[in-house]
Amino acid sequence: MIAKMKKLTFLVYHKEYETFLTSLRDLGLVHVTTRAQGTAENAELQEAIRLTGRYSAAGKYLQQLMVPAQPHEGNVQKGVEALETIERLQAELQQLSQRIQAVEKEITVMEPWGDFAPESVDRLRDAGYHIDFYQCSEKQFSEEWIDLYHATLINREGSKLFFVTVTPVGEEVELEVEAVKLPAGSLSALKNRRQEMLRQQEALQEQLKQLAATALPDLQAAQHDVQTRIEFSKVVLSSDAVADNKLMLLEGWAPVKAIDEIQQFLSAQEAYYEVSDPTPEDDVPICLDNKGFFRLFEPIMRLYMLPKYNELDLTPFFAPFFMLFFGLCLGDSGYGLFMVLAVAVYRMVAKKIEPSMKSILTLVQILGLSTMVCGLLTGTCFGFNLYDIHIPFFQRLKDAVYLDNQQMFNLSLILGGVQIIFGMILKAVNQTIQFGFKYAVATVGWLIILVSTALAFAAPSVLPMGGTVHLVFLAIGALMAYLYNSPDKNVFVNFGLGLWDTYNMATGLLGDILSYVRLFALGLSGGILASVFNSLAVGMSPDNIIAGPIVMVLIFLIGHSINIFMNVLGAMVHPMRLTFVEFFKNAGYEGGGKEYKPFKN
Repeated sequence: MIAKMKKLTFLVYHKEYETFLTSLRDLGLVHVTTRAQGTAENAELQEAIRLTGRYSAAGKYLQQLMVPAQPHEGNVQKGVEALETIERLQAELQQLSQRIQAVEKEITVMEPWGDFAPESVDRLRDAGYHIDFYQCSEKQFSEEWIDLYHATLINREGSKLFFVTVTPVGEEVELEVEAVKLPAGSLSALKNRRQEMLRQQEALQEQLKQLAATALPDLQAAQHDVQTRIEFSKVVLSSDAVADNKLMLLEGWAPVKAIDEIQQFLSAQEAYYEVSDPTPEDDVPICLDNKGFFRLFEPIMRLYMLPKYNELDLTPFFAPFFMLFFGLCLGDSGYGLFMVLAVAVYRMVAKKIEPSMKSILTLVQILGLSTMVCGLLTGTCFGFNLYDIHIPFFQRLKDAVYLDNQQMFNLSLILGGVQIIFGMILKAVNQTIQFGFKYAVATVGWLIILVSTALAFAAPSVLPMGGTVHLVFLAIGALMAYLYNSPDKNVFVNFGLGLWDTYNMATGLLGDILSYVRLFALGLSGGILASVFNSLAVGMSPDNIIAGPIVMVLIFLIGHSINIFMNVLGAMVHPMRLTFVEFFKNAGYEGGGKEYKPFKN
């Protein structure tokens, strides 16, 4: 369900405004209505946003170094210093990397000519001889150059030749080949320079690794501090100055259950305030307030989108279906037992578990229990069939709950039909709450048609298909669906819209129900793959009293680990798809609500 909200309006004297906001932030209960207008023009705010991006980038860079972090309480000032150090080291690394690339290019140019001292070339020039360096293909080289320019071959790489010419200073050498300009240093000097720079690079990387081990909590603390200032600035920019800029006007929202505490806080503040109910035009933030079992499924709802304030929260209504669908998709009692036990062991071993993580772990255990129960429908346990074991307990259980493939296929379709009909009922309720019952009449008409037809098909002895009672239901439903489709339009428009709804219902409803076949298909495929791994474990183990069991256990563990990972992923994705597409569509869910986020540290 969605928590009831109240609208809060504040008037504060401008000189006391920042003090009031600081106290309001410390209270941490009011969702302040913020505006994007003015944010882009505020240079200080934009700089703070860029700064938090720098902190985020620095933290990700340190995490990529894969160095175990030493947990400790973050310090904001140390985080500021760490950011400066990291960015300085990164800049130095980048410059060093560019210099290393330049030296490596010079080494590549120099290697064909060998290691010689450039001073030798200078001494020859002082003696009156000029040396030029060239490279060309073997076909381009002419033997005449040896006599004309004293061309001397230095090196050969494949079909490429490297040679020099020795001519008196002042004599021009005209060769239509590529001249080479050599670096200033010798090959050994260049390699020594590269080695020195690589040592410097390693030293810088070592400094960054040391920071990765110690600075992450400090960076996070500094980033949180900047984010707090950003939120504060946004709130300031969202205020309106009234009465010649003497008063500041601010709007916010809070759950009804927090109003008494807020009013007690405001009674000690120098501020005027009003508490009012939201109007239909207000964009009210959404605070989901489900209890117990249903609260566990709120993260799944947030993966899609939150409802609007005047909509039904569908979390309590899809939660039982999702739990059942997950169990059918995974469909192996052994896998469900593994999930339950793995979470239980983690709870015992973990030193500290966050409250949000505790709810997720509980959800995993509930889904595991659902898998254990649904796995009994087919008797699958780690790819083995429990009902092949001739023990009275399993045989009685088989007589009570066992379903074959055809029955599992039918069960999937029945569950799809039930959830879609249930979604249409919620759609009628939602339309009644939002707009009034007259806007839900057409939906109720379609419900009468579908439910009566399904009942006539399933139990013809109770309601004969095509009988008088059934035809009466069909007539009533058709009149409601065709003549009251849109209460604000005339009868002809309503009839046309009714025909269009008939087409959509005939095509869309069939496709929606067939989508639920995946519940049967995923469970069947997972069971087959598990049995294949069991066969491989037995068939590929060698006939050796020691090696045989070891190989069999390894294949069993690796195979079922892969199968659990793949099937758990599928068992999460496909029920979500059925929930977000088939169920939400037939329930008329719109969504688009923004989350209630109180202004706090």
